[in-house]
Amino acid sequence: MRPDPLAPQAAPGDPVPPTPSIQSAALAVPPWFIPFAPRRYLGQTVSQPDAQTILANFLPRNIQLPTPESILVEVEAATQSRVLCHCHWQPEPVRKERMTLLLLHGLEGSSQSQYIIGNTGKAIRAGWNVIRMNMRNCGGTEAVSPTLYHSGLSGDVAAVAEYFVAREQLRNLSLVGYSMGGNMVLKCAGEWGKESPQWLRAVVGVSPVVDLAASADALHSLRNRVYEWNFLLNMLRCYRKKSKLFPDHFPIEPSRQVSSIRAFDEYIVSPNCNFLNADDYHYRAAAARIVDRIAVPTLILHSLDDPFIRLLPETREKILANPAITLIETTHGGHCAFLSQPEGEDDGYWAEQTLIRFIAFQMSAENIKNNGVVAP
Repeated sequence: MRPDPLAPQAAPGDPVPPTPSIQSAALAVPPWFIPFAPRRYLGQTVSQPDAQTILANFLPRNIQLPTPESILVEVEAATQSRVLCHCHWQPEPVRKERMTLLLLHGLEGSSQSQYIIGNTGKAIRAGWNVIRMNMRNCGGTEAVSPTLYHSGLSGDVAAVAEYFVAREQLRNLSLVGYSMGGNMVLKCAGEWGKESPQWLRAVVGVSPVVDLAASADALHSLRNRVYEWNFLLNMLRCYRKKSKLFPDHFPIEPSRQVSSIRAFDEYIVSPNCNFLNADDYHYRAAAARIVDRIAVPTLILHSLDDPFIRLLPETREKILANPAITLIETTHGGHCAFLSQPEGEDDGYWAEQTLIRFIAFQMSAENIKNNGVVAP
């Protein structure tokens, strides 16, 4: 196992030294920013990273969504690979002018992940369209595509966005990804670079896995072994299902060598997805390589106590040198959690509230620039 140079020196749960919570090459404190403060639960402040991470996944959320339009979108013609999208549209007279959120889940998540549903509810209340995208094989779609999914499939994000923009004549679209999905949307924006589509208004990565190798190694550390095995059990279950569906494509034998995320990437992802090995995959699929090319307003939310996401110093330098990117690093927050205190209409899901305000601000700025008016 490789050493983790960025592992915190304090034991899990100990206070992390205070650091600036918002950093950007473009501005100091934007008007949409509200600082994060951990939630109190059962009389205790939920600041420990594992408590934040686990509670965010298991606390019940009563969110009722309208029935979506479900559609399979082809993302790779050569392999006839398709992904399942659940779409919530505003009425046709205003649909194309409204903001559209394309939401992408994390590793072994789906369009039903709690944070996807939470963001969807908030976006619909804001009068926006929402596309809840499943990665390949996710959301019960293992039989739909003869391929696997991985962190580098930013082309799938672009294909889905371009499909719906063309179909609905959308004029305003933003990408939002969590964890693995965060890496994919940031990589997509970096690949577009200065040639980004005119309709792309903003990009948001929440706890994004932009440094794949360092994060995979952190997952294999002793303190994170429970997280790693939870991911692996689901990943191997999915692979075995794919093996039964496509036995000529996915032999079962390599899965017997897998005992870590890095081993899964070495023996499953790499040979099936045209990578030389795990190191090659981690390098080529990581958004860290090209975050310096991002040219649209972008927000990255990262907690310094995230149990297993590592942001390397050189990646942080690239991010901070790019005036298009705002990086918010909180002292606490766990992984894809950021549970704050509910108050009034604020349900206490700080990352969701923050990214909605960030995108709304970009939309308002764009409308003022073009029309001198503010629209939803």
